Amino acid sequence: MANHLDSGRRRARRLLRSRISRLLLASGSFVFAAGSFPCIAVAQPALVLVIRHAEKADNSNDPVLSAAGTARADAIANALADANVDHVIVSQRQRTWLTAAPLMTARGLQPEVIKFGADMAAHVAEIAAAVRRQTGKVVLVVGHSNTVPAIVHALGGPKLPDLCDLRYAALFAVVPGAEGTSARVVVSSVGVADPPGAEGCAGMVPR
Repeated sequence: MANHLDSGRRRARRLLRSRISRLLLASGSFVFAAGSFPCIAVAQPALVLVIRHAEKADNSNDPVLSAAGTARADAIANALADANVDHVIVSQRQRTWLTAAPLMTARGLQPEVIKFGADMAAHVAEIAAAVRRQTGKVVLVVGHSNTVPAIVHALGGPKLPDLCDLRYAALFAVVPGAEGTSARVVVSSVGVADPPGAEGCAGMVPR
């Protein structure tokens, strides 16, 4: 059973890497180094990986991760082990930095914390500006159900609805264009798949 699970994880990791690699090749702006994702000095981050925090233990204001969330955080670290993440951005909610913690530990990184208040649009704009300052780097942003789609859009991606409450697996890989221009976006799945119907819900408050 363990060997079967390991094999499945390796296939999922190869698929994710392949999708992101095709995205970067299509951009025509990057040079690949053997065995790693590209990272060269340009006026934009090389790649932005945007994901919602993993499953939380309860519905309190600032919960830790549940057992499923902890497993997903480990899966994210495993899936992005070869992505050469250089910088991590989280909110002040501990579920965001706990989601990134296994990867940050592996990479020796500390997160940049960008707090949100009542003005969520300002929070998203601040994250987008912080991302764009990471010239030539691979950046991981861990957000919330309503901020993840907004961040992708702020980086030049399509306008998307808020994520449903049960949707945790989606990973948005974004190659930003110049500010005000379209980005290239690939959506993949990391960790245990979301349940059927997780994408079909009305807009919701951030969780």
